[in-house]
Parts: sequence; C-alpha cells; structure tokens
Amino acid sequence: MELKVRLRWAVLLVGVALCLGLAAAPHAPPALPGDYFFAESFARGTLDGWVMSSGKKANAGMATAYTKYDGEWEVEELALASSGAPEGPLRGDEGLVLKSKAAHAAISAKLRRPFVFDAERPLVVQYEVNFQRGIDCGGAYVKLLTHDPSDPAGLDLGGFTDRTPYTIMFGPDKCGDEFKLHLIVKHRNPATGEVGEHHAKKPAKQIRSYFTDKKTHLYTLVLQPDSSFQILVDGELVNSGNLLNDMIPAVNGPAEIDDPEDSKPADWDDRRTVPDLDAVKPEDWDEDEPREVPDEDATMPDGWLEDEPESVEDPDAARPEDWDEDMDGEWEAPEIGNPRCNAEDTPGCGPWTLPMVPNPLYKGKWKAPKVANAAYSGEWRPRSVPNPDYIEDLRPFARLSPLGAVGLELWSMSEDIFFDNFLITSDREAAERWAEQGWRPKKEAEDAAAGRAEAEEAERGNKGPAGRAVDWVLANGFYAAVLLIAALLPVAVRLYTSRKGGNVVPAAATGGAKTNYKKTDEPQPDVKDEEDEEEEEEKPKDLNG
Repeated sequence: MELKVRLRWAVLLVGVALCLGLAAAPHAPPALPGDYFFAESFARGTLDGWVMSSGKKANAGMATAYTKYDGEWEVEELALASSGAPEGPLRGDEGLVLKSKAAHAAISAKLRRPFVFDAERPLVVQYEVNFQRGIDCGGAYVKLLTHDPSDPAGLDLGGFTDRTPYTIMFGPDKCGDEFKLHLIVKHRNPATGEVGEHHAKKPAKQIRSYFTDKKTHLYTLVLQPDSSFQILVDGELVNSGNLLNDMIPAVNGPAEIDDPEDSKPADWDDRRTVPDLDAVKPEDWDEDEPREVPDEDATMPDGWLEDEPESVEDPDAARPEDWDEDMDGEWEAPEIGNPRCNAEDTPGCGPWTLPMVPNPLYKGKWKAPKVANAAYSGEWRPRSVPNPDYIEDLRPFARLSPLGAVGLELWSMSEDIFFDNFLITSDREAAERWAEQGWRPKKEAEDAAAGRAEAEEAERGNKGPAGRAVDWVLANGFYAAVLLIAALLPVAVRLYTSRKGGNVVPAAATGGAKTNYKKTDEPQPDVKDEEDEEEEEEKPKDLNG
C-alpha cells in the first residue's frame, strides 16, 4: 500500500505542475504610446538601436589619465530568483542589464526626434530599475544628452563619455549610507552663454527601501513649461519644486555680488574678545603640578604574579633550516604572551606599580582671561555691487538645450542592475498607461510573491515534504513541471521495478520488517505473493465469521 501512495503522489505532483505550467501567461510588452520621443521595452530581446561606448573616461588626479568603458551590457530576463515572482507576468520580461561591477559602463540610444523645450508641452521621463543583487555603491540614473542643431554630424554615441554634454540627469544613486534621487539640470545663462549645473533639493520622503527591497521601481520625472517639476517613484510623489526657487545653486544668480576689488582696512579689528591685560597669575598657581599622580591608596590585586614575565619564548618555534649563525647571528625563539598571565583568575604579571589618578592640584599653564574687545569693529564683509552677469530668466524651462539621446554612464560595485521600459514623451497619460502595462504586472507579481513568502515561512514548520513539494510546484509553474518530471520519472521506474523484481517478504511475515532476498540456492521462507495478499485483503469478508 505504501508503494501505491508514493506513485499516486508522483502522478499528482506532475499533473499539477503541467497544469500550472500551461496556465502561465507569457509576458506582454506595453503597447507603444501614440506620441513619444523614445520608447524601449526590449521586447525584441536585443540591443538594436543601442550603442556601447568605445570612449574613455577622464580620471582627474589619478596616475592613469583615462579609463576604458569596459562594463558589459546584456538584454536578459528579470532574474526570477531575485524577484521572487516567477509567475507569467515576469516570465519573458526582458530588460537592459548592467552585468559588470567595479567597471565603468556607458551605453546610449538616439531619440526618434529631438525634444525641443517650448512653452506648450511638458517633458515626461520614465523608466524602471531593479537592484537585483542589492546596491552597495553606484548609480542607476539616466542622462538626457544634448542635441546640437548646428552640428550636422549629430551625437557620436560611440564616443559617449562623462564629458559628453547633457541637459538633464535623473535617477537613483547610492554610496555608503547616502541615498540620492538626482535631478540635475544644465541651464545656459542667456547673458553670458555659460552653462551652469543645478541640483534639485533632497526629497523629504524616505527613499531607502527603493534601493534595498530588490523590487522593480518606477521612476518618473515631469517637468512643466512653467518650470515646475515633480519626481515620482511607483506613482507616488517624493519631490517637487520649481527650477526658479528649488535648485542649488539658483538658476538665476544673485542681483548683487561682493565687490572683488574691496578689501578689509588695516585698522579693522574683528576680534570680539581679547586677553585681559590687567590680569595677573595668582600666587598659588603652580604650573609644575603634573596632570596625574600615583594612587597611594591602591593595593596590588590578589593573584598578581610578580615573578612571572609578561612574555615568554614560543615553545613551538623552531630555528629555520636555512638559518646561518655566521650570517644571521645566534637564533632566538620569538616571544609570545605568557599563557599564565592570560588566565581568567590572573589579573596581571610582572612588577606591579601604583596606577595613576587625576591630580587634584593640577591647574596647567596659566592664561589671562578674555574680556570684551573695546575696539571691536564688527564682522567685516566686502561691499555689494551689481552683478554684471545677472539676468532674470523667468522661463528657464524654455531655455534648456534640446534632447537628442538617452544614455547610461555608470560605475557600480554591484552587478545585474536591471533597466526596463524607458519612455520620453510629452503625454503624461500615455506614460501612466505605459506604466500600467509594463511596470504594474511586475509590482503585483513581486508583491504577491513577497506575501506568499512571508506566509509560507510562517507555515513551513507545519508542512511535510509532500506539502513543501506542492508549494514549490505552485510557485514555479511550467519550469517546475519539466524539472519535476525529470526528477520523478527515474524514481517511479525504480519503485515499479523493485515491486515486480525480487521476492519481497511482507512485514507480517517478518515481524514488522520487509526483507528483499537475493536469488540464491539457500532455502527461503514460504511467502505469498504480495499481489495475492492484497487481493485477499480486498475481498469481502464472510459476515458469519
């Protein structure tokens, strides 16, 4: 009967696995929005349209002036082991993966057409990131590379480096315990033509979990023609402001600046206090008293071994075979800490001396006390003059340089950073639909898997091997079916052949233990065939006894 139960379990598990495997729906990439400047879901499974940089990164202040961008990029499926959610919505969902760690990596792709900032349409930038192996130090931000309409050759993506001009940098970055969500905007001063780099203030919301939970997160930047901006993660607002008021440094510089020609007058005294010239050292002030003195009340602790040295020769040390006394001198064994001094009941070894305590008579070197400075002129500052470069730009959005490409120029100490579903558009509703079709299935699958993992962990102690096997099949679908069939088929065959093969003595005939006898010439007990015995058990018993 036990054999039949095993076979039934095997058939049941294989059936469940096959059903779930067939039911797992394949991944469906998001539909392209109606109007967009760039959209990439990696549904083709290739890097078509993307260019890996062959340029070199500048290393300021280092022995090597330049470093190659040798980080590796691949298009791969979201790692099921990392996401914890191998259901249909994730199976086949491929994205761009940074495979290398401790290496500089750069890759970029051109927009369908340049995005030109004007007063009529916003800029919406959106993409997904999953730190599949966590993140120690590194970034996952995007650079929106600047398009120069006057350059007929256009952007050289093969030469993309850290020096390639960009208009906006946006996305997560971490090193040590510092978690950042960058928004960096490069604005050209209309008066001087100089390009300044301006950073958004830090988010007020806690963003640590986006880096540590190993889930796929959706990063969205919305920059409006009125120069206001919103930064969202997973559709929730985490930072907002305006390019005019909430950037460091401010987009519009100060109207006045310190006069570079001004200098502090020679008679200007900016000392708030000065030594009291009328003060004298007290007669009882002894500068020779030491800071610490021996504690005369102390006594040697019980168990102190005064005759034991603190260190002894290492008894296990041996003179090296190549030691030459003529060249190296007389060999002496190295010393180690005295084992007797390290015993728990031994407070110490060697000559005991009185411990030192603070000296109550110590006063140190005398200094005259400070008093208010009667000649204090105040804190000096140079006078203010009009800023010759000042111009009040009330529409910085419209003055941003056009966008021509999206690029990732990164260095990370963690590998397998997953990027997916890049979108650059002016239609916020289109971006929300793109997220619902591309990111939402990931979130639901990952959240469901996390919830199941917690519940399963709580119930794991109450389940037997069969129950855990069924749970595993339920969690892994089609792939589980293939593996399970491959694993159980030899077991089932073995069980079947062992049932039909040698002579099996039922437990009833051997006092509770089954015995397999080899074919020999030795006499064996007369035992009924197991099938006959089972048939007799299944026959109805005589009701008359």
